[in-house]
Amino acid sequence: MELLLILFAVAVLAGWVDAIGGGGGLICIPALLWAGFPPLEALATNKLQASFGSSTAAVNYTRHGLVDVKGQKLAIALTFIGAVCGTLAVQQIDSSLLEKAIPVLLMLFALYFLFSPKISDVDRHQVISPTTFAMTIGFCVGFYDGFFGPGTGTFFTMGYVALLGFGLPKATGNTKLLNFTSNFASLLFFALSGHIVWLTGLVMGAGQIIGSYIGSHMAVRHGTRLIRPVLVAVSLLMSLKLLVG
Repeated sequence: MELLLILFAVAVLAGWVDAIGGGGGLICIPALLWAGFPPLEALATNKLQASFGSSTAAVNYTRHGLVDVKGQKLAIALTFIGAVCGTLAVQQIDSSLLEKAIPVLLMLFALYFLFSPKISDVDRHQVISPTTFAMTIGFCVGFYDGFFGPGTGTFFTMGYVALLGFGLPKATGNTKLLNFTSNFASLLFFALSGHIVWLTGLVMGAGQIIGSYIGSHMAVRHGTRLIRPVLVAVSLLMSLKLLVG
């Protein structure tokens, strides 16, 4: 019971962080490993509890008009397909190259979010069409989430800001929608494999709902002033975590 209460509290914090800047897995996966879960069960259980958080944040952002669900239908479909392909591919391909490349990309993205004057609450000129975005960012980042995972939210947000010209709150809201899609796709496969520890995942999922609800409300209220520093901090922490191992 004490262990479940600790993991519940961890999930509340992770849900809050993830709803604003992504990176909740950076908190939850080490906590599950510390609790004694084997790596595969930790990853599978993390997908279960993370799905509660990303869905809660996506719904909350949608209620505040920051998610264009109809306009994201193709992106949702291709993200789902990409995540399924990534989940299947990770069983066949060595991910060591990604472990070396991703920290560098995350640090570059953190610097972009920190210093770019284009980052604001206001939408700007889009570079590519929503269809092209779905076929490239949607599928590829979905594949990446199923294959490896760390920084998925950052990659989606970067795509929305830099390529579709979304303001940061709107980019964050739509990111949670696609993040839930890729989480759910991976969750289905983990459920079939029998590696999910359901009691722990559901308890942490309750914590995720609370943290994500609070975090998404704060992000809606404070906009870029809150999202930018959290996003930068999470990206840098994920980079250090991956580099240190």
